[in-house]
Amino acid sequence: MIQQIGYTAEALATGAGRNGHVRSDDGRIDLDLAAPVALGGSGEGANPEQLFASGYAACFHSAMQSVARAQKIDLTDSSVGARVHIGANGDGGFEIAVELEVVVPSLPHDQAQAIADAAHLVCPYSNATRGNISVQVTVSDD
Repeated sequence: MIQQIGYTAEALATGAGRNGHVRSDDGRIDLDLAAPVALGGSGEGANPEQLFASGYAACFHSAMQSVARAQKIDLTDSSVGARVHIGANGDGGFEIAVELEVVVPSLPHDQAQAIADAAHLVCPYSNATRGNISVQVTVSDD
């Protein structure tokens, strides 16, 4: 449970959901949406899975930076990629699953993995999804 709110993001979806429009209250996000071709849509707009992947990748990377900073480790040239999968769950609904790929070229694999593991414990997206969806964190050497 949040003990003290530090920031609140607001967005409004209008139109036809996946084929509508989203806009943040400050206008920084202002996008037309379209279901991806793989789900029978036109693919001519962003989709919620892309937005979730972008947010999770950025948040996880920030969590890694925080963990590394506390250990006085430099993560220059590091990156986090996110893949968000969506598919039927067998109960008439849909589920998502996430793969995070961490690259830290300046560190040995084991050290990068330790930072990624620690970040997975503090990242708000990881904490929100833990126990709800599959999230796989992999450290890649390239």
